[in-house]
Amino acid sequence: MVEQFRKILLQYWGYKEFRPLQEEIIQSIYNGHDTLALMPTGGGKSITFQVPALAKSGICIVVTPLIALMKDQVEGLKKLGIRAIAIHSGMTGHEIDIAFDNAAYGDYKFLYLSPERLATDMFKARVLKMDVSMLVIDEAHCISQWGYDFRPSYLRIADVRELLSGVPALALTATATPKVIDDIVDKLHFSKKNVFKKSFERKNLIYVVRDIEDKERYLLKTIRKLNGCGIVYVRDRGKTRKIAELLQRAGITVDYYHAGLSPEMRSSKQDAWMLGSIRVIVATNAFGMGIDKSDVRFVIHIDLPDSLEAYFQEAGRAGRDGEKAYALLLYHDSDRLKAEQRFRVEYPEIEEIKRVYSAVCNYLHIPYEAGKGVAYEFNMVDFSKTHHIYSLTVYNSLKILQREGYLELTDTLDNPSKIYFLVNRDDLYKIQLNNPDIDGFIKTLLRAYSGLFNGYVAIDEAYLARITHTYPNTVYEYLKKLTRLHVINYIPRKQTPLLIFTEERLDEKNLRISKENYNHSKKRFAMRAESILHYATTKSKCRSQQLLAYFGETDSYRCGQCDVCAERNELDLSKYEFDMILEKIKEKLSLQPLTIDELIGETEDNAEKQLKVIRWLLDNSKIRHTTDSLLTWNKPL
Repeated sequence: MVEQFRKILLQYWGYKEFRPLQEEIIQSIYNGHDTLALMPTGGGKSITFQVPALAKSGICIVVTPLIALMKDQVEGLKKLGIRAIAIHSGMTGHEIDIAFDNAAYGDYKFLYLSPERLATDMFKARVLKMDVSMLVIDEAHCISQWGYDFRPSYLRIADVRELLSGVPALALTATATPKVIDDIVDKLHFSKKNVFKKSFERKNLIYVVRDIEDKERYLLKTIRKLNGCGIVYVRDRGKTRKIAELLQRAGITVDYYHAGLSPEMRSSKQDAWMLGSIRVIVATNAFGMGIDKSDVRFVIHIDLPDSLEAYFQEAGRAGRDGEKAYALLLYHDSDRLKAEQRFRVEYPEIEEIKRVYSAVCNYLHIPYEAGKGVAYEFNMVDFSKTHHIYSLTVYNSLKILQREGYLELTDTLDNPSKIYFLVNRDDLYKIQLNNPDIDGFIKTLLRAYSGLFNGYVAIDEAYLARITHTYPNTVYEYLKKLTRLHVINYIPRKQTPLLIFTEERLDEKNLRISKENYNHSKKRFAMRAESILHYATTKSKCRSQQLLAYFGETDSYRCGQCDVCAERNELDLSKYEFDMILEKIKEKLSLQPLTIDELIGETEDNAEKQLKVIRWLLDNSKIRHTTDSLLTWNKPL
């Protein structure tokens, strides 16, 4: 089968060879084994299920919470001539109905689903009519309460596995700690633990932390010294524009990006950066998902991310071409205070969460005991202004309600306008004869777009206006008339996040938010925040080793090039010499405190080299002087 896999890879993607680990994962899932694959961002995860799915008969179901990424992948597959379809809560009931029919009977190879769709009766009924080849769970860490983005809707995947008895599952994630790995295997009901893990080590990526008070000045100085393009990450939207203007005044080609911009503007800015007309993009964490630009030379974080998982993913967008790149984190003592303040905002009081829930239900006009399974367009900015509630309080309350299983909050959707012909071709011909004023427009639609009788097709009113030499408003009137005549179903473009209620609306007093879950989630958030603070403030352990140890790789070697290793290198000792002396010092001091003379006398190494290592250990608070001038361990190495 290996040759067949390589033929598929070459035919559709133009590559002759797989990246490391891809082939082993493909062979595992193709042979019917439940498989968990951990591959860093940009490691080619999609290939690991798309290739075996094309080699198998039937349809591959892909569960992913990232609707924008889902739509991008479907469009990418279509361009390759591969039949793929996406179903998510941003679609109308009629769209979803037709899409499920096409998936069951239309010879499609891929069905992408958002997780909340798995609980619907429509899915449960239609999936039994599909010849499912494999089940793929992207962002698999979302199934674990120990993960950094837990989603209760992912727990329903276990029920889907019961419906699809004998269908193998492939779980994919870029980052997972050992505890999360075990949780994924358990929650997805793997027949046995079968994990493929690519080392998270990035030998070409130089990790650097700088303790800097004037971060903006240091940022500007650093970007001037570095070559190539890069990303600067900040935490809030307003800061993206402020930092971009700072860099622009210094003559750097730069732009800013955040989720509050229109889809057209985000796409335009992203394309300009991808093509190289913009050197630096200043962004919130909304930027980067699904982007595969290989020649990024630096990623700089001005603000601390929420976790090492988030930092590793974002920093890992640098140097994917294997050439030298930098991941720079700017830190100051004030960041710890900001992290503590953020912690309080992340977890509103339970009574406040309940008040937000009731206000949202009233805002959306949802009656009691109604709303289950319905997707509502939700303008968070307007809601916050209307009800005078801080927007972050709203957002974080909704995320907690999501973890409790009451609702799902999607990312901002950019759903293009769509049409679907409700009549067959014979009836359409009669309508054209009876309505000569719209005959020309119907012919234009049929020439411009294919598949209009099989399912909803995305259209562009501005494009139709250009080719008909008219105005978008005129096109809009034509589409409305065809809708009134029941010739088409027309869905105008929508750009908004959605709230999907997974349970009917409850009275505030009946809304149960588990204190145990709430406190457990707070504790995990605090632990993740402490992990990034520890990384930023630890100056005695290789940055790469710190990151790798967090993800379970405890036997790694010093990278020799991060800021911590660079400081050690200044001692004029090789890594081997330093480590040998360190081990001997550690061995002696683990038995009893010693004076410097006793310590040096106890070893056979050059005294000057020993003193350099001892001085380094003292400077980095690894050893300390006792009251009687003896040296002892301050804390374990």
